[in-house]
Amino acid sequence: MKNVLILCGIIVTVYVIYRVYRYQTLEDGLELLIKKDAVILDVRTEKEYAMEHIKGAVNISLGTIRERYTELDPDKTYITVCSHGLRSVKAEHILKEKGFKHVHNGGAWSDLQVLIEKKIQDRND
Repeated sequence: MKNVLILCGIIVTVYVIYRVYRYQTLEDGLELLIKKDAVILDVRTEKEYAMEHIKGAVNISLGTIRERYTELDPDKTYITVCSHGLRSVKAEHILKEKGFKHVHNGGAWSDLQVLIEKKIQDRND
């Protein structure tokens, strides 16, 4: 019985984390931000980025962002992405701590790429 309760607790926790992730990731307003020249900031490692990434994205890994944030313009709008969405949330918070006002979590880069492609396709239809 104790194991069942623990399993239920884990399932509920994972579900809550997923719902928070979906709430915090960017879907609404994406097209507007991209039209306004938002920079997609990929915070995965260089190796992950080299394998595949969103065209035009800037790569600064989460592990180096505390040192390299000075390479970014605090007046620009950034959409952070990574492989699953956890590192992008951390990067968003770090940049906001450093005074960046226009930072949004885009979640998983592959999800964001699908949304971008869908917006482009909708525009062409």
